[in-house]
Amino acid sequence: MSHRYLIRNQLGHWWGRGKRWVDGRELARVASWEHRDEVANTLFELSSHDFELRGEVVEVETVDGQLPKLEISAIPVPSDDDESELPLEIAVSDPIENP
Repeated sequence: MSHRYLIRNQLGHWWGRGKRWVDGRELARVASWEHRDEVANTLFELSSHDFELRGEVVEVETVDGQLPKLEISAIPVPSDDDESELPLEIAVSDPIENP
């Protein structure tokens, strides 16, 4: 039997192949690695960009080369529409001229 390594965050989301968190319903979207050092490097890179990330490396046994069913997070994964963005430019009013 073979094994793979995955990344799970503190909300129970899995790191996906599309470079974003997924809930684990669709196994094809979950990123997996064959070697522990590769997944550790990826987790380090992720945590360097997001200092609030509390991720862990999870080792799973594959079944006929496929990932087993994963625990699906009870917390929904935020979509791009849910994330508020700061404006790129701040509107500045014209200065008041002294008469």
